[in-house]
Amino acid sequence: MIDIKDLRKSFGGAEVLKGVNLCIAKGEVLGLIGRSGYGKSVLLKHVVGLMKPDMGRIAVDGKDISTLSGKALSHMRSRLGFLFQGGALFDSMTVEENIRFPMDMFTNKTAKEKLDRVNYCLERVNLERVNHKYPAEISGGMQKRVGIARSIVLDPKYLFCDEPNSGLDPKTSILIDELIQSITREHNITTIINTHDMNSVMEIGEHIALLNQGRLEWEGKNTEVMQSDNEELHDFIFASPFLKKLKERAI
Repeated sequence: MIDIKDLRKSFGGAEVLKGVNLCIAKGEVLGLIGRSGYGKSVLLKHVVGLMKPDMGRIAVDGKDISTLSGKALSHMRSRLGFLFQGGALFDSMTVEENIRFPMDMFTNKTAKEKLDRVNYCLERVNLERVNHKYPAEISGGMQKRVGIARSIVLDPKYLFCDEPNSGLDPKTSILIDELIQSITREHNITTIINTHDMNSVMEIGEHIALLNQGRLEWEGKNTEVMQSDNEELHDFIFASPFLKKLKERAI
């Protein structure tokens, strides 16, 4: 479980997170939504220990991660998987080397054990026999799947996805959503998805949290989104003229 209490963070006098309180249950898929610049990525960076809060507490499995350092922090991070926006693959490394990288950093596995795990993760994302290709030699959708394979190679308890569908066509986006959802359920992973894609939010986000100017504006189940009377939530969901027209016709 991840428990965030009164989280506050400022940069150059500008407060980005303004007392965020949020609890993410074990095995849950949380869809973290909100406009650009309203604190979503900063919140994720705090949860994975890349930033320390000015005030507040983030407890992962009961441990305040802001107090961890050295081996304790490294051990905690080894239980986290992170799917970066754009994939963030190393261009100079092959697919196999990219996926193996976290094991090189955090484990003492043998070369054979690492290769076996790499191959398993590639099979899991339906990318067999691409071990020796470089990122530039595969499509954007395949790069995202390699990113997912790398994010689960350490068998994490928590998976953080930063705009997993960014730059993908609608069909490929659906495939990525389905893959994240199936892996989450199969391994009972707690997954947090930072996204602007409302299709992802409604399809695989069991719990939804809306950040608005550094504050938690709304949270609830995905089944409660359309029934909510929160104006900020509706402004975000129906931001495009096309969706506004659909809403007006439905009314």
